[in-house]
Amino acid sequence: MWQRAHAILESAQDEQARFFGLSVLDDAIGTRWQVIPAEQREGVKNYVVNKVIALSSEEASYRANKRIVAKMNGVLVNILKQEWPHNWPSFVGDIVGASRTSEVLCENNMQILKLLSEEVFDYSKDAMTTTKTKALKESLNADFAKIYQLCEFILGASERPSLLNVTLQTLQRFLTWIPLGYIFETQLLSTLINKFFPVPDVSGARPPPPPRPPASPDRSAPSSSPRHHSSARRPCSA
Repeated sequence: MWQRAHAILESAQDEQARFFGLSVLDDAIGTRWQVIPAEQREGVKNYVVNKVIALSSEEASYRANKRIVAKMNGVLVNILKQEWPHNWPSFVGDIVGASRTSEVLCENNMQILKLLSEEVFDYSKDAMTTTKTKALKESLNADFAKIYQLCEFILGASERPSLLNVTLQTLQRFLTWIPLGYIFETQLLSTLINKFFPVPDVSGARPPPPPRPPASPDRSAPSSSPRHHSSARRPCSA
C-alpha cells in the first residue's frame, strides 16, 4: 500500500491524483501502521517529513501546493499519534528548531501544532484509546515550554500577517489545556496587548484649544418686550 501511494505522489502531476495517494497513505497509517515493518515505518515517516519541509519552505511552493500541504500535515499528525512520544521523542524540539529557519516553514509548522492539539484534546475521544490519549496529553504538557517560547518569539519578532494569525489560532487551541501560569505569569498578555492594541503616542500632540467663553449679550439690541410710553393716549373724560 505504501509503495503504491509513494508511486502516485512522486509521478502524478494532477493535484487530485496526489490527494488520492495521500488519502490511501493516511488510511494505511490509521489502520495498518503496526503491521508495517519497522524499516518501512521509518521510511514513511522520513518521506512525509521531508516532503512537508520541501513544499512549505518557499513561499511560491507553499502557496501553489497549499491543499496538498494541508493533507500532508494531517498524514504527519496521524503518524505522530502512532509514533510519538515513544518512538519519536524529539518531535517537538525538531519542529521548534526548524521553525526558526524560515517564516514560511514556521507558518506551516504552527498549523501542524494546532492540528496536533485538536487531535489530542478535542477529537481523541472516539479515535484513540484512553491510555494513548493520556500519554499524548502528558507529552504535550511536558514539551509545551518549547512551544510557548516559539509562540512568544513569533509574536515579538514577526510582522508576517498570516504567520501571526495562525500563531494566535494555535494559542487559542492551547488555552483549553495549558497551565494557567503560561497566561498570567509570563509576558504573554503584555505581548498581545502591545502587539495588537498599542496605546497611541500623544506626547508630541498639541493640546486642544481651551473652550471659548459664551458670547455676552448685545446691550444695544432692542428689547423684545413691549415698552410703555408716557405719551400713550388716555380715554377722554366726560
